[in-house]
Parts: sequence; structure tokens; C-alpha cells
Amino acid sequence: MTFYQYLMKFRTPNEVDDKTRLANLVFQDSVFPKHSQDYDEVSSYLETSATFYFNLAIFDQIWQDYLERN
Repeated sequence: MTFYQYLMKFRTPNEVDDKTRLANLVFQDSVFPKHSQDYDEVSSYLETSATFYFNLAIFDQIWQDYLERN
């Protein structure tokens, strides 16, 4: 499962936590690397190319959860 697929499980109109916020932001970003399972690729994208800001320390926690559930 890609990181994008994992995040889409948490997408909801009402943001209840950081994971749903990131899912909603990524869903709206048409150039997010949707087929990636690579931490460096996704992290680099969020740092340099994303059309939104998201705290990377929180991203790291979400990524760890992704690894544990994938």
C-alpha cells in the first residue's frame, strides 16, 4: 500500500486530528507522489514542493504509524 492510499483511509470533511488534516491536504494536492512508498521521496516533497505547510515532525509520526500498519 502506498502512503497516499494509507492516508486516504483517514480523509474526512471534519478534521479531527493531524492525520485527517494531512490526508485532506494531500487529497487536494494534484502533484503529491501518490505512488510512493519511499520516506525520502514523500518527506522531500513535503519540504520543498508541497502547496501547503505541514509540520514534518508530525509527518514523521504519521509515517511511523504507516510503517507499523503496512
